[in-house]
Amino acid sequence: MPDTLFMIHGMWTSPWYWENYKKFFEKKEYQCITYALRFHDMDPKDKPDPELGTVSLLDYADDLEREITQLGTKPIIIGHSMGGLLAQILGTRGLAKALVLLTPAPPAGIMALKPSVIRSFWSTLTKWNFWKKPMRLTFNEAVYSILNLLPKEGHRPTYDKFVYESGQAAAEIGFWMFDNNKATRIEETKVTCPVLVIGGAKDRITPVSVTRQIAKKYKATYKEFANHAHWLIAEPGWEEIADYIHNWLQEDSE
Repeated sequence: MPDTLFMIHGMWTSPWYWENYKKFFEKKEYQCITYALRFHDMDPKDKPDPELGTVSLLDYADDLEREITQLGTKPIIIGHSMGGLLAQILGTRGLAKALVLLTPAPPAGIMALKPSVIRSFWSTLTKWNFWKKPMRLTFNEAVYSILNLLPKEGHRPTYDKFVYESGQAAAEIGFWMFDNNKATRIEETKVTCPVLVIGGAKDRITPVSVTRQIAKKYKATYKEFANHAHWLIAEPGWEEIADYIHNWLQEDSE
């Protein structure tokens, strides 16, 4: 029976951006499941649901747990960016056969607010009460922080698919030290499955100094790609990363 890959997207997106990986791994005979986080299955041109602003990472994680428990099998959980942090939370709940974390957002204890990250979120950070409101990067911020290695002609079409994100979830990641609910606090000893962490050397929104610390936290396999940044699921040469993940999964299953 083929392994199941449960793919969790990151901020501002939805399952559409797993298209490359889904096709790649389905050809390798994996069963691939994608899931839209709460309030993310919206038309990017529409106004966001006001309730989105106060959705916690733990709300997302609870939704995902319900989906996974219905599978009847432990999947390999692949998460990108914020989805990588959600994968870590799910790993502590014993829901994963293995974790693959692609440029993942960090848990509490790892400082994410580097200068390039502050620049990436500047339009949000300078708005009062952003932690209670739906938020989205400006086009220029998205190009700088996420799409910087995507060919220029792909910038606008990709950005136009972006939806809004929870301000509370963003605050829980960046300002974990002020979060009374400790949404991103993770006890690494509870993650008992194999873990692979992938970093992109040119990533500006999750710098490799962050991904290296995440890998160290879980004593994970760590691979850094010199010619990639944050959008490594679609940047030119993404196939090299997918191949590496596939080979790691094959070795881990032996």
